[in-house]
Amino acid sequence: MTRHALGPDFLWGYATASYQIEGAPHEDGRADSIWDTFCRIPGKIADGSSGDVACDSYHRYKEDVALLKQLGAKAYRFSVSWSRVIPLGGRDDPVNEPGLQYYVNLVDELHANGIVPMVTIFHWDLPQALHDRYGGFLNQKEYVQDYVRYARVLFEAMGPKVKHWITYNEPWCSTIHGYAIGLFAPGHTSDRSISSVGDSSTEPWLAGHNILVSHGAAVKLYREEFKSKDGGMIGITLNGDWTMPWDPEDPADVEAAQRKLEFSIAWYGDAIYKGEYPASMRKQLGDRLPEFTEEERKLVQGSNDFYGMNTYCSNYIKHKSGAPTLEDYKGNVEILLENKDGKPVGPETQSAWLQPDPPGFRSLLKWISDRYDRPMIYVTENGTSLKGENDLSKEEILQDEFRSEYFRGYVNALTEAVTLDNVDCRGYMAWSLMDNFEWAEGYETRFGVTYVDYKGGQTRTPKNSAKVVAQLFGDLCS
Repeated sequence: MTRHALGPDFLWGYATASYQIEGAPHEDGRADSIWDTFCRIPGKIADGSSGDVACDSYHRYKEDVALLKQLGAKAYRFSVSWSRVIPLGGRDDPVNEPGLQYYVNLVDELHANGIVPMVTIFHWDLPQALHDRYGGFLNQKEYVQDYVRYARVLFEAMGPKVKHWITYNEPWCSTIHGYAIGLFAPGHTSDRSISSVGDSSTEPWLAGHNILVSHGAAVKLYREEFKSKDGGMIGITLNGDWTMPWDPEDPADVEAAQRKLEFSIAWYGDAIYKGEYPASMRKQLGDRLPEFTEEERKLVQGSNDFYGMNTYCSNYIKHKSGAPTLEDYKGNVEILLENKDGKPVGPETQSAWLQPDPPGFRSLLKWISDRYDRPMIYVTENGTSLKGENDLSKEEILQDEFRSEYFRGYVNALTEAVTLDNVDCRGYMAWSLMDNFEWAEGYETRFGVTYVDYKGGQTRTPKNSAKVVAQLFGDLCS
């Protein structure tokens, strides 16, 4: 890697999410989100746990900011709990001032320590009241108005102090995991062995469409009323991992790898940058994929000041020869961790879906840059679990060389994308600042550069990887 390659203005730091770290689920007026409810259903979380305590960041936010400063971070990406700010969620429901003040205090504490706040408005935790009232994402008429009012409350409370807003984190996960396969809240799926409610053939596409419209409406509000006076920018964070053909000599696999990228990333990216869904999705889904009205297209197209990018790994993709099922959401492909010759994507981790592949990260950065005419990119999540980490002693966990090597490889790949591929990447937020509640995996999986002792009062101890990340960016950004 070339010293100074990223420059002194490059923002690097760490990311977290409200439900994964805050705890205090009913303190100071907070009400349930769909994740609070989902965690109470037996069998939904691997270890039967929840985010009720998590990292106790609601009480320890000053400690968290001190940790960020200790690690040398320039920026911190966190999310706001909608049901902490507006417990019932709706546009006519009261704002919970103590809950809102928590985030104002957090932003002030970050500024006092020279750390740039990057605020995610929504990271999966929809107020349960809105899901009960009208079905949440599935009701565009009600949902868009409620989301925009929620965004307005945040813009008004923190606008001058926040220069980087993210409307949504990974809407693919909210819609596919939440409405196609039932792995995430609210758990809808056509598979009746998993859930008694849901239609996997239609609900994910409707939910995604309505999220896009609400994103566009919130961006319109910010640009018209806040951007000029507050001087910030606003975008969305999309997730997706690099794809490689299972058999690179088979044109059908080559095409399938591209189609998988379109079903995961371009589903949202094309709508925002091109004003339409990918042709491959329209071909497979037909009228189950909603059409944009002209009014919706005007809201959505061009509604990104920057592209937020979450990625962790790569996959091999093999085409399927038969017709896709109505429940298929992948683009009629198989997702594999070995290619035709038995070569794995990378080493195994604690997460069955995650095998590291730094060259794939560089390729994906270039693919996004090329497809969307070189947008400004912020990598808003990137990191790894470590196989068996939770079974190690604290001393062993702190020596996380596997994670350190992951960051060396991925940050090097990012630097190559910037310096050799002309990718306009302005920042990198490692996932995660600390071990936390990993959704359906509970506390069985750790992603943090900081060890959290869940049994010892949520104390934090930096791992070796935290030092490595600081060294990497110290060289690249000095």
